[in-house]
Amino acid sequence: MLSTSQVLGFAVTCLIVIAIPGPSVLFVIGRALAYGRRTALASVAGNVAGVQVVAMSVALGIGALVQRSDTVFLVVKFGGASYLATSGSARSRWAAGQRRG
Repeated sequence: MLSTSQVLGFAVTCLIVIAIPGPSVLFVIGRALAYGRRTALASVAGNVAGVQVVAMSVALGIGALVQRSDTVFLVVKFGGASYLATSGSARSRWAAGQRRG
């Protein structure tokens, strides 16, 4: 049986963890302040979609597969890196086009 001090300690810890905003919350707040409510809600939807992909991957056992296979891990790692490089390059080209006119 849990003592009162253990339950109180757990409750205080939960309150602290819930009250501290994570990177997702800070991202959405930044988007809301910079671009408004509609963009912030779109950011929330994107965040939720990303979390759902991770949850489904875990549920399907993909995490265990990636952990056990170096080849699969490298494919995932390089796939993510190429995605980031491609999207960053596209964003840079878009920004350069916006500056020109």
